[in-house]
Amino acid sequence: MDNGASSYRRFRDNGDDRGLDEMIIEYSDGLMLYLTSIVGNIHTAEELAEDTFVLLGTKKPKFRGKSSFRTWLYAIGRNIAFDYLRKSTKHKSVSIDEAAELADDECALEAAYIRKEEQITVHRAMRRLKPEYQQVLWLVYFEELSNKDAARIMKKSVRSVESLLYRARKSLRSQLEMEGFDNEKT
Repeated sequence: MDNGASSYRRFRDNGDDRGLDEMIIEYSDGLMLYLTSIVGNIHTAEELAEDTFVLLGTKKPKFRGKSSFRTWLYAIGRNIAFDYLRKSTKHKSVSIDEAAELADDECALEAAYIRKEEQITVHRAMRRLKPEYQQVLWLVYFEELSNKDAARIMKKSVRSVESLLYRARKSLRSQLEMEGFDNEKT
């Protein structure tokens, strides 16, 4: 059984607040980094991840088990992120000092979450890819979701995700080669 699902069920059905705490501890970092690939700002992604957990805590939507708990949670987060993008202005201005601080914060979070230097290089190269490529690579390789679960989150067919994943890997490989990264696994 999915630990997130059992924690959520304990929280939702029995009012066990520890269940909500367990979900936040287990899923917040991954959700935040996934949302960063959508909104492009780690601070905004952090707020959107919080909004996702607030929604779970207040509205307590029913988890039907048609997918893994993480897939369901990330789909909720994705919807919240797209709602945010629709409502926000096209571009907000950021001072140079704030931009440097944001970049420093993002690098610190990446370093804490992704330990190995090669993974950091891959992650940075991913940021240069199309957002759709970033999302599919993140879901399948970093979050280790199946193509089927990634398709549910991204609201695409499995075949479409497979094709997108192929193009995303090819684009990432090309980006890594331009940066001088040489790894047979890419």
